[in-house]
Amino acid sequence: MKVRIDYDLCMGDGNCAKVCPEVFQYDDDQMLARVTVDEVPGQYEQKVVRAAEECAPGAIVVEQ
Repeated sequence: MKVRIDYDLCMGDGNCAKVCPEVFQYDDDQMLARVTVDEVPGQYEQKVVRAAEECAPGAIVVEQ
């Protein structure tokens, strides 16, 4: 699984980094989250899907 953030939609609230800090890291300077892995490790896939579902503007794009 791969994941990316659509920065045209991202509101910068950092919820994804709270849900799955193993994959998302919040950048306080840029006020945006960043994806920290190329490929999501299997043990974090459910957390990434949950972060995507909870992302209000739909900025998290999960690719199977």
